[in-house]
Amino acid sequence: MGFSHHGFVAERALSFGTVASAYERFRPEYPAEIATEISGYAGRPIGTVLEIGAGTGKATRLFTRRGVVVTATDPDPAMLAELRKHVPTTVTTTQASFEELPLVAKFDLVLAAASLHWTKSEQRWERVAAMLTPRGIFASVGGPVGLADPRLAAVVADARSAFLADDDVPSPDGTPPGNPLQWPGTELTRSALFTDIRQTIVKRRLAMPASDYIGYLSTVSAYLELDPDVRDTVLRRIHGVLPDRVAVAADIILHLARRAPDA
Repeated sequence: MGFSHHGFVAERALSFGTVASAYERFRPEYPAEIATEISGYAGRPIGTVLEIGAGTGKATRLFTRRGVVVTATDPDPAMLAELRKHVPTTVTTTQASFEELPLVAKFDLVLAAASLHWTKSEQRWERVAAMLTPRGIFASVGGPVGLADPRLAAVVADARSAFLADDDVPSPDGTPPGNPLQWPGTELTRSALFTDIRQTIVKRRLAMPASDYIGYLSTVSAYLELDPDVRDTVLRRIHGVLPDRVAVAADIILHLARRAPDA
């Protein structure tokens, strides 16, 4: 059966709403350092933020805590309902995909936290540029979350292999994991609409009970796409090979870019 890539991406993006409360509980918080890095790069006060694919508001809170006006968007109503439980009522929520957002208002910052890869590649940067004020900036936050011990990671990969070969989200433009510049920095450097492209790695190591790591995996799209019975089997198998507590590598890759003066 055939399907369009974007249709598949959109379907996977919307799958998160089925586990919105688990997403909120098990996805790691973003450190305040991220907002500090973004604000320092901006070089001026950030008054308004448009967040793409805000989910339950993990990144939204970085800026609401600083008194910044945030418009949080997501195509999934369940995710936005969860977000509204955890962020101030001053946040405006809009149920829409990135492609559905009207190009009317202008923002100092367009932010995407672990969500940009769900957007359509066609006209992606034209739309972002159109959403920014003349001196506006774009920030993307993401990065893989996985077991810090490569030997344990290999054991887990073997445990899931009969049902799931890989649980990573591949780079949208095919950039390999070891490349010095990661996506979306690779795309941004090819766009005439943005300048001063920067990539920063924020090191993050977490320790958690094995059950919490399984909870995290239950929110990953590769597992959400499995039949529920298969998913339960895979997660049980993984849990069975884990020690009581696990070390998790969750480095954050931050990409920053400025709207070009003539964009």
